[in-house]
Amino acid sequence: MPASPSPQPERLRSAVRTCEHGGTGKDLKMITLRRERPTDVPAREALLDDVFGNTRNRKTSQRLREGRLPAEGLSFVAADGRRVVGTARLWNVAFASGQPALLLGPVAVAADCRSRGIGNALVRHAIAAARGLGHGAVILVGDAPYYNRFGFTAEKAARLKLPGLT
Repeated sequence: MPASPSPQPERLRSAVRTCEHGGTGKDLKMITLRRERPTDVPAREALLDDVFGNTRNRKTSQRLREGRLPAEGLSFVAADGRRVVGTARLWNVAFASGQPALLLGPVAVAADCRSRGIGNALVRHAIAAARGLGHGAVILVGDAPYYNRFGFTAEKAARLKLPGLT
């Protein structure tokens, strides 16, 4: 099957402006959401270390990602020019029944860029891209009050058993 064309990067049209990172704050470039590129990996890893600290690889959700690659075409970054200021990735997983699903995460936004709608836009963009590729189920391990706005609820996943939890 021929590969589909890569979607154009999405620019946040809300009031998301360049994040403060030692500049004058007068730069009015918009944050761009796009697929992650291989050259983004070091910046993404540094961002995740900054946001989640050195314990990030000991989290329950990491047990689900171990030994896997992210789902094809479902790794995204928010970029402020060349600077990666946000990330969201989806991973192929399966329920015990064998039904396929995607695991959302980690989702992270640089500290100086929070409260600007970047995380919201990344999550919505990732979910829409997954739907567009025909995926039906997305699960996550995360902050319920934050993720409830996207339709995630603990009740829907109440019977799931996760590695590292008893």
